[in-house]
Amino acid sequence: MSISAVTSNDPAVLASFDFLAEVLAGYGSRDFAVRGWEGTVWEPDAGQPTRFTLVLQHPGSIRKMFWPPRPYTLGEAYIYDDIDIEGDIHAFFNLTGYLYALCSGIGLGQKLRWLKRLFDLPGGSRPRTGRLAARLSGAVHSLERDRQAVSYHYDVSNDFYQLWLDRRMIYTCAYFADPSDDIDRAQERKLDYICRKLRLVPGDRLLDIGCGWGGLVIYAAQQYGVHALGITVSRKQVDLAQERIRQAGLQDRCRVEFQDYREVSGTFDKLVSVGMFEQIGGEMLPLYFQKAYTLLRPGGVFLNHGISQSGWEGKPRNQAFSQRYVFPDGELKPIHTTLQAAEQARLEVRDVESLREHYILTLQNWVRRLEARAGEARQLTNETTYRIWRVYMAGAADGFRAARLNLYQTLLVKPDRGVSGLPMTRADWYS
Repeated sequence: MSISAVTSNDPAVLASFDFLAEVLAGYGSRDFAVRGWEGTVWEPDAGQPTRFTLVLQHPGSIRKMFWPPRPYTLGEAYIYDDIDIEGDIHAFFNLTGYLYALCSGIGLGQKLRWLKRLFDLPGGSRPRTGRLAARLSGAVHSLERDRQAVSYHYDVSNDFYQLWLDRRMIYTCAYFADPSDDIDRAQERKLDYICRKLRLVPGDRLLDIGCGWGGLVIYAAQQYGVHALGITVSRKQVDLAQERIRQAGLQDRCRVEFQDYREVSGTFDKLVSVGMFEQIGGEMLPLYFQKAYTLLRPGGVFLNHGISQSGWEGKPRNQAFSQRYVFPDGELKPIHTTLQAAEQARLEVRDVESLREHYILTLQNWVRRLEARAGEARQLTNETTYRIWRVYMAGAADGFRAARLNLYQTLLVKPDRGVSGLPMTRADWYS
């Protein structure tokens, strides 16, 4: 539908649509609608489905989408209800990708012209209430500041996460045999795959660094007979994990403690870290892997599972938003940086596997499940928190789909005088 065919009694609506039309001139076939605050709809282009509707909630919506020119401005416009996204939130990221590329590529003259037009539009915004941007104190990646960062993310509400995670509350990439797998089965398959990669045997001493709500340590103790210690710096996770261990009757072989990886002592046969690595920080990588080396017995194995950014791009598009509202102080590194740090700590790299497509499916499952229980999520937290997780997870799925992000499981070993102790093939992983 051409912009010239749109009629409204509100001149501000027409001006807002007209500004968008100029910005979207190079977008191609527009498969989304735009609705003004008084109900006027600018329909998609002829023959295109309405994959989502961009809702302008008030006269100042367009200005809040683009000003100030920061990488998280559009995300903030959504989470604080200056705009809404009705329909397929994943399709919305086709638009955000276009806007990102456009703003990065246009010249100064065009930017100034659009800026003038933008400020000819009405101002105003919704109140900034609900979940606010993280405000941490202390030195970056100090023990206390890392605890603040983890608490900001995980202590939202255990019940909130239970709404849309699988029954074991595994908050990391699942492992799908088929895209149609349900999330419970895919997450259980991931836990078993990790245990196979570690080649756990009864009596092994296993340390899970960043254990979440204890899903992996409980599974490994139940199914593989190990003695498992999980550590996390979220007190809410510790409380729920310990309760789950009691319910499973595993207190003699399994426990979860409030502890940072830098505070752990002792010796372990196997180490695992699943989805915690993103919080480490680049400057902390040498210490992280050196600590792993110290904790492992000779011949011990360490599986490190973490998100990586592509090696050919700069900072991922949504990282600034994530650092403000999701994972403060989080940092993604290219896989070569991770492997170099591991090797410099004298750990031998034995296997590196990408599970990128599996994370796309995982995130799609989570978004769908969260949307299905949106009302309960809002009651447990607030509208802003619900929107943060909805747009954050959909944006992450877009990053994995475009290969800007990846997920690697890296198997490392501490050789015993040159002997790895590993079998000649990976056949036992798949038997």
